Amino acid sequence: MNAPFKIHGAAAREAFTAFVCDDATAELLKPIATENGWDHGRINKGGLRNAVQTLSVSASPNILFVDLSESGDPLNDIGSLAEVCEPGTVVIATGLVNDVRLYRDLVNSGIQDYLLKPLNPEQLREAFNQAQMILAGPRASEAVVDRPHMMAAFIGVRGGVGASTLASSVAWQLSDKQSRSTALLDLDVHFGTGALTLDLEPGRGLTDAIENPGRIDGLFIERAMVKANDKLSVLSAEAPINQPMMSDGTAFFQLQEEMKQAFECTVIDLPRTMLIQHPHLLYDVQTAVVVTEFTLAATRDTIRILSWLKSNAPQANVMVVANRVSATAPGEITRKDFESSIERTVDVVIPLDVKLATQAAKLGKPLIEVAKSTKVGQAIQDISGRLVVAAESGDKQAKATGKSLLGKLAELKTKIPSKKTKAA
Repeated sequence: MNAPFKIHGAAAREAFTAFVCDDATAELLKPIATENGWDHGRINKGGLRNAVQTLSVSASPNILFVDLSESGDPLNDIGSLAEVCEPGTVVIATGLVNDVRLYRDLVNSGIQDYLLKPLNPEQLREAFNQAQMILAGPRASEAVVDRPHMMAAFIGVRGGVGASTLASSVAWQLSDKQSRSTALLDLDVHFGTGALTLDLEPGRGLTDAIENPGRIDGLFIERAMVKANDKLSVLSAEAPINQPMMSDGTAFFQLQEEMKQAFECTVIDLPRTMLIQHPHLLYDVQTAVVVTEFTLAATRDTIRILSWLKSNAPQANVMVVANRVSATAPGEITRKDFESSIERTVDVVIPLDVKLATQAAKLGKPLIEVAKSTKVGQAIQDISGRLVVAAESGDKQAKATGKSLLGKLAELKTKIPSKKTKAA
């Protein structure tokens, strides 16, 4: 299983083996086995008991499907399977018991997924696809890089400066090019473009979280987020504009906490109005990326937001990014005057390229995908690299001082609304 269990001899492993309790399940598995090039003869009758007996005397397969329908105590019986199952085997279980607690306990015991009967072909295909992706990833024997979690918030000083475009591109860059598991959290509940930019349907995950913050846990994150690629998942929304979404911010904070446990990177597309309503959303952010432009209004609002960040998020590294800067048509104010007004330098300047932006929108791809070798792409890569460096530098500093960032900000966390208790 996924945890280190009993190791047998170095016998060659089968790709797939199943132990089922009924003919209907066996018939559902046969076409899926054919699609994957697996032998039908590896689909056995007998369920969990037969699985334990068989695997006690033979090598474990890469993927094991086991039926718990005839088990009186699934959690205890899965422990018996763990004693005979070799490390590295991905286990998918199915059963009749509809209990979230059982699901969590089974996953914690080492199985990959628990599927509730009655089963359907698409559900099974998705489970086996996930299992094969796990097998294609790093093996337990391979070195695993211990990376500190990176959390960054993108804040546009004005509407339309391109903060959302940059957030989605940086999230894509971190996941696709740096192979870091990444969550993109788009907190513009009514008009967010995080999913749209990546050509995805946003789903109801974010609105469900706001309406029922007590439901938020690791399982909720797994089910609610939409995958953009193997390493990038998106939580976004398109709530009806006649439907106010009232929240004290508890749901947003809990989402961040769960994402820290599930992903290596969290990229937050944070509307500027939320700074006022929910300042606690910045408490664990390592870098606040302030996206601006060279206009008078943007200069004013950059000054105000930088001042706010200094007072309310002192732990955050602040990066100022000037977006869509034309090399030919001068802006309302020059870069020199802008930097003089905000009393600091601009960290990254992204040139205006209407053609690239239009192409990305038509293809339904993040800007970085169509701008890889351009100056725009290089600037976005620069932002991604700076975010990673800031996270790693902060982690090293925390280890050197013996204090975590969370420990340093404990007094701030006390101001956050506590998690609501579910009704009994």
